[in-house]
Formats: sequence, structure tokens, C-alpha cells
Amino acid sequence: MEISNDQLLKVIETTPLVSIDLIVKNKEEKILLGIRKNEPAKNTWFVPGGRVRKDEDLDIAFTRITKNELGLDCTRDQARFIGIFEHKYDTNFLERPGISTHYIVMAYEIKPLTNPENFYNMQHQEYRWFSADDALKDNSNVHQNAQLYFKQRLIDDQYKSLNARRDSSQE
Repeated sequence: MEISNDQLLKVIETTPLVSIDLIVKNKEEKILLGIRKNEPAKNTWFVPGGRVRKDEDLDIAFTRITKNELGLDCTRDQARFIGIFEHKYDTNFLERPGISTHYIVMAYEIKPLTNPENFYNMQHQEYRWFSADDALKDNSNVHQNAQLYFKQRLIDDQYKSLNARRDSSQE
């Protein structure tokens, strides 16, 4: 069921949206980001993703979003669940004053065999691969909500390193 922009804005004004963010990694462990064309997070680097539609199963939403955003045929069972994140913005997609946007985000990491080539250009432009170091620099223009995924990766890497040391000392 399609709803009008005004109907969607009323939903955004009164309730959080549920979405899926795609943490796309290449062989060098860099993450794909694009410059957002629209609010929220307009003109900042952000990961691809999209809203889950009403009555849409998560598996179907995941496949639709990866196809639309990246041109990839990918299912949720081919991805690694990173976690649930909360993203809040002072703006909304129609840029109407006084209406903020609140997302509950399920983040999934995917490592496609080939780099994505067909990008859905309604939300992003000028895609680029970022290392954690580059994304977390003060002047990177990577949105703070996208930076959370890089920070999470650094934390995960630290735990893996600590666990590996612990395991090797127990041998």
C-alpha cells in the first residue's frame, strides 16, 4: 500500500520508523558509504539502507533493500547481524520544520563476492570505500550515526584480539 508524503510525515512525527542499514565490506575490510541526497543526514556520508514497510517480512525487506540500493541479490541469511541501533535526527525527508525523525535500525554486514555496481541514486551519490580510521576523522563528514558502525567494528576487533590472546595463553 502506497501512502502519500503527508501521510508518511504524520507517521514520522508520531512514531519511530524501522529500517535496515547495510554495512557493505570489501576485501580490504573497508565500508561503502555514499553522500546522502535527502534529509535526514543530507550531504553527509552514510551507509545504504531503507525502511521496512508495513506488513513486510524482514527477509523480504532485506532482499528488496539490497537489490534496490546496491543492485545485489542478497538474502538476510547471507549477512551477519551487527545489532540494533537508534538513530535520531532533528530533520525529516520533506525538510518540514519542527518534525524530527527517529529510526530503530537493524544493521547487517554483507561481504559481496563482487563490488556493487548498480546504486539506487534517489538517496545517495558519489559512493566511496572508507576505512575505520578515515571514517572516524573529525573532518571526514561521515555522519555520527554511520560512525557508530565503524566504532562497533573496532570494539569487535578488540574483543577478538583479547579472546585470541586468552585462548593462546590457555594452551
